[in-house]
Amino acid sequence: MNAQAALKDTAMHANVDVNVRPAPDEVLTKIADYVAKADIKSAEAYDTARNCLIDTIGCGLLALRFPECTKHLGPWVPGMTVPNGVHVPGTQFILDPIKAAFDIGCTIRWLDYNDTWLAAEWGHPSDNLGAILACAEYVSRKNLAEGKEPLSMREVLTAMILAHEIQGVLALENSFNKVGLDHVVLVKVASTAVATKLLGGTRDQIVDAVSQAWVDGQSLRTYRHAPNAGSRKSWAAGDATSRAVRLAMITLTGEMGVPGVLTAPKWGFYDVLFKGNSFKFQREFGSYVMEQVLFKISFPAEFHSQTAVEAAIKLHPQVTGKLDQIEKVVLTTHEAAIRIISKTGKLYNYADRDHCLQYMVACGMIFGDLIAEHYEDDVAADPRIDALRDKMVVEEDTRYSADYHAPDKRSIANAVQVFFKDGSKTEKIEIEYPIGHRRRRAEGIPVLERKFRNNLATRFPKGRVEAIYSLCKDQKKLEATSVTSFMELFVI
Repeated sequence: MNAQAALKDTAMHANVDVNVRPAPDEVLTKIADYVAKADIKSAEAYDTARNCLIDTIGCGLLALRFPECTKHLGPWVPGMTVPNGVHVPGTQFILDPIKAAFDIGCTIRWLDYNDTWLAAEWGHPSDNLGAILACAEYVSRKNLAEGKEPLSMREVLTAMILAHEIQGVLALENSFNKVGLDHVVLVKVASTAVATKLLGGTRDQIVDAVSQAWVDGQSLRTYRHAPNAGSRKSWAAGDATSRAVRLAMITLTGEMGVPGVLTAPKWGFYDVLFKGNSFKFQREFGSYVMEQVLFKISFPAEFHSQTAVEAAIKLHPQVTGKLDQIEKVVLTTHEAAIRIISKTGKLYNYADRDHCLQYMVACGMIFGDLIAEHYEDDVAADPRIDALRDKMVVEEDTRYSADYHAPDKRSIANAVQVFFKDGSKTEKIEIEYPIGHRRRRAEGIPVLERKFRNNLATRFPKGRVEAIYSLCKDQKKLEATSVTSFMELFVI
């Protein structure tokens, strides 16, 4: 076409869209190819996935002690029964896979105690377990009803590795929080991809389903930040992972995808929600994220505060009898912690408190520990907590902020130092890597296993605790166990 013809063609189509359907966006095919074709060889990834599985289920069991969590659980309609239904660990519920994904995801995340991934975006990759267990058990029970074999727990661990990798690699270079979106968008995307695979979807169906996850409405972070922090942050991941199962099921009916969902000018995700920027990738998909994932082993607390709480507890013996003599407490931290969890003023609820750096440090200094019950109203009424919060000064160390993003470090450094009215002071307690960090795996895994055993004991008698614990400690035996047999162990 010559220049004159091109001008004439442009003029003719000035007020219409040229309707040429695009090929699927590269990010969609990248995710789908990984999920459809991945062959994970890393023994470390599978071992870490096993530990992640038990820790995540344990967090869900512990959350069942809290009525604010359990009020969200159960069938859509009381008394509703479901063929080939899915068990919610620690309960008697047998639910459809969509509601089961919500319930499992809700319990997992309720106490802010499951694993964490920190990069340009933050999040909790084990949130995807809600969709994974729901789909794996549903498919397994359907298979048994049709005379086929159920899925194995090896397949569950594989799905966990894939979901961790999708969520974590997307988070490395792409900050959704900076455009006001909550990190559960990545849970929805990762869960949709693996749910479609578990439910029997093809590579092309994974492309279509993931496109639906991106085009879906995305959550604002409003419920995580002052002055609106509230309990939705505890069920937001359950909501995302259940939506993922729904989108996977819609796609498997033959529903078409949205191939240009990310890149479409004006209407695509990049232009509408990402300030016109396209996603960046630091590395290809493999098993990096599962191998590097951070466990919350010691404290149910937002992860950016973990080392600060550990430092505060170390200071407890030096300050416990001298709280009224404190002039100030200097908290040295990194930029992400300042942006997310540093706040003053009245704290209105559990969710407000477990996202307040100063509150968590105060509890560590006063009580010598931090447990879920410390966020409840009766403990928060202790006047010593707010009195100590009022004396805290938060400062950024730019080295901490840089090391937080460094691929070879990914530290989560904090330091705490107390200054007294008489001019004396404690040493500055600095901790760069929390016990759940990969650099502290040898120290951390025995503590993680004790955490799991203790969480089991909140729901089951001793004999059941020992049976579950013994199975979960044995990598080969666990991987060979059917999903149905595994899930039945957790029926109350």
